[in-house]
Amino acid sequence: MKRLFAVLTSLLLLSAIAIMPASAKSKRFKALIVSGQNNHNWPVSHKALKLILDNSGMFESDIVLTAAAGGDMSKFTPDFEKYDVVVLDYNGDRWPAETDAAFLRYVQNGGGVVVYHAADNAFAGWEEFNKIIALGGWEGRTEKSGPYYYLKDSKPVLDNSPGPGGSHGRQREYPMHCRSAKHPITKGLPDNWIHAQDEMYDRMRGPANIKDLLYSGFADKATGGSGREEPLVFTVDYGKARVFHIMLGHAGATLENNPAMQCAGFQTLVLRGAEWAATGKVKQPLPADFPTDKKPSFRLDYKQPKK
Repeated sequence: MKRLFAVLTSLLLLSAIAIMPASAKSKRFKALIVSGQNNHNWPVSHKALKLILDNSGMFESDIVLTAAAGGDMSKFTPDFEKYDVVVLDYNGDRWPAETDAAFLRYVQNGGGVVVYHAADNAFAGWEEFNKIIALGGWEGRTEKSGPYYYLKDSKPVLDNSPGPGGSHGRQREYPMHCRSAKHPITKGLPDNWIHAQDEMYDRMRGPANIKDLLYSGFADKATGGSGREEPLVFTVDYGKARVFHIMLGHAGATLENNPAMQCAGFQTLVLRGAEWAATGKVKQPLPADFPTDKKPSFRLDYKQPKK
């Protein structure tokens, strides 16, 4: 009888494992990186994002690429529902209508999304997409797209004045200023730290439905910026979805020469933002190599330091 009970118990355990989702078996979250067209160096950026996610041990990521610009997009039909989080590294031709609809279903049903850098340039004419990203730039965005959003005396300003959306000054190192220290993504991170050489997006505009502004930076006029404190990292208020938007991370020429994405601060925010987008929580501690308020630090191999 004991032997029979043991056999039945083993069979039940095996059955439970068999029906368990892949992400639960591996204890890794499933991430889908969407790329294939961009006005930025997507052949580098999507590979760097995969290295950051997979090397963390928390994520198992797949990459889906569209056709080249002007190509046949009809076969671009990813199954978003298979994933805990979708990472957007895309700015290009409009997706097929069925893919638009599938993405909206995924997001509106509470899916997790990471909007990375120039993905907020995409789809200027798609109203729901602009609500998902909250702020966007370029691609013909104007006052009709929504107000500028920036900070004055640490308070948000919605500026409806006319003008194009999206600009940036010269690439440089710059301080990041925390605006929500209690949010799971930023909790335990320094209030101020130096990001590696990168673009700083400014004059971004859109529905401006920012939920939690996490980090901002000053777009210095001396370097071609707006002269305003600009939103750089935030979450978006969009129904049940968890949307994390990070404007940092301009891709370099190669994976080896990619300072903005090799910055330990950038990689930490991507990982924390992706975990939060997937689960609503963040369990990652402050990494030992996080930048200070004096200088940036780098993960040249896209790996966290060993504990």
